[in-house]
Amino acid sequence: MLANYLIGLREGLEAALVVCILVAYLVKTERRDLLPRIWVGVAIAVSISVAFGALLTYGPKGLSFEAQEIIGGTLSIIAVAFVTWMIFWMSRTARSLKGELEARLDLAAGAGAGALVLVAMLAVGREGLETALFLWAAAQATGSTSQPLLGALLGLGSAVVLGVLIYRGAVKLDLGKFFTWTGGFLVLVAAGVLAYGIHDLQEGGVLPGVNSLAFDFSAQIPPSSWYATVLRGTINFTPATTWLQALVWTLYVVPVLSLFISSVRRPSPAPAPTPAPQLHGGS
Repeated sequence: MLANYLIGLREGLEAALVVCILVAYLVKTERRDLLPRIWVGVAIAVSISVAFGALLTYGPKGLSFEAQEIIGGTLSIIAVAFVTWMIFWMSRTARSLKGELEARLDLAAGAGAGALVLVAMLAVGREGLETALFLWAAAQATGSTSQPLLGALLGLGSAVVLGVLIYRGAVKLDLGKFFTWTGGFLVLVAAGVLAYGIHDLQEGGVLPGVNSLAFDFSAQIPPSSWYATVLRGTINFTPATTWLQALVWTLYVVPVLSLFISSVRRPSPAPAPTPAPQLHGGS
């Protein structure tokens, strides 16, 4: 549940910050009459994300076991690709996000009502679709839907509350540290989802080695024990892991986590120096 709470919190906070920036900019520029268009875009984005999550959950039910495993494994790998891109995108563009959104908002305001709705829908919808896909993949990896869904809803609810408090100035959150710590943790979560996706493809017959185990800690970590549940719910750890799963997990975690750490340690570019004022002598 903790992993899904953090996914919901992080993705929800990103979406909440986007909405806060859009709303605050319209209020600051005295264009409150355009606010309903922002909320229409947000509502459409949320509806599409919920429908996408429902499609992922109930769509493959009538298929064969092999087909379900192949679809599940493929979507898990796609989810990992999206969340990895999201982690690096946020660490790279967090500082310039406000200016970019305001520039898009100015262009959309001049283009008409539909353009404003589209800006809000795309900005929030991207986070929503990523969240739905990754939560579905995480739920498949843990073998449960109720706990991941509850954790995600709690995370999204916390994100909404934080977004409102940040907008009203009641909370000062160090967003840099927040996205750094949650980003590092999500790399480990994504690695577990990737390993589970590989196992799905092995069971679907797409990849070999389904019975070739690198290790099996089922005796030391019984799958029904509370600590196995904690490990499965946080980093998607499974006691029995194939060689291919272990290899893919390692090949993902080592370079991705190294690149992420180096990216967050990289100093911010120094601002351009202000030109010295020109001194004009009297005649």
